[in-house]
Amino acid sequence: MTESLSLTARPAGRHALLVELPDAERTAAFHAEVLRRRAAGTLPPVEEIVPGARTVLLDGVRDPQTLARGLTEWEVPPGTDDAGDVVEIPVRYDGPDLADVAALWGVPPEEVAVRHTSRTYRVAFCGFAPGFAYLTGLPAELHVPRRATPRTRVPAGAVALAGPYSAVYPRATPGGWQLIGTMPDPGPLWDPARERAALLAPGTRVRFTTASADPEATG
Repeated sequence: MTESLSLTARPAGRHALLVELPDAERTAAFHAEVLRRRAAGTLPPVEEIVPGARTVLLDGVRDPQTLARGLTEWEVPPGTDDAGDVVEIPVRYDGPDLADVAALWGVPPEEVAVRHTSRTYRVAFCGFAPGFAYLTGLPAELHVPRRATPRTRVPAGAVALAGPYSAVYPRATPGGWQLIGTMPDPGPLWDPARERAALLAPGTRVRFTTASADPEATG
């Protein structure tokens, strides 16, 4: 089933178009449709496609005005959870905010890992720092607020929650998210030497798995 999208497309420079959508789900569906049409050769030339929380930037567009008019006629299928590559992220659920998140969820701390690993997430967009991916997939009852006081340093590999999003910090930075665990080896998250530097690119599906609590253990 497809639907006509309610969107606003406006120029963002001579050869760029900023498409604004009503919510995250429709943004993800529109982004997927742009990629599908480009792969099929039915999208006018676009050099770069950059999704955001409620926007998709189309850059390197030869004729933005003509493309903007055409977008209003698109019928876009809803996003699905079973399309796209899957990346598994091992996590030691040992974060300093684990007990606080458990209290917000009304569960014992060990149940946080069970709930966090029981679903599939999707990268909606990237931002804040190179390789930092905003993952959607948490139901509304598991949304948590940011910390009242941000930390001056969050270590690389910290697995965190804020609002509707999950994330893994690819490098040490300040941050105000709730830290529930640690990815033992965050190195692959961002590698400028790779053709695709960000491991968790928009559209990628992500599954969290429970890693050993022993940092020396393998397997």
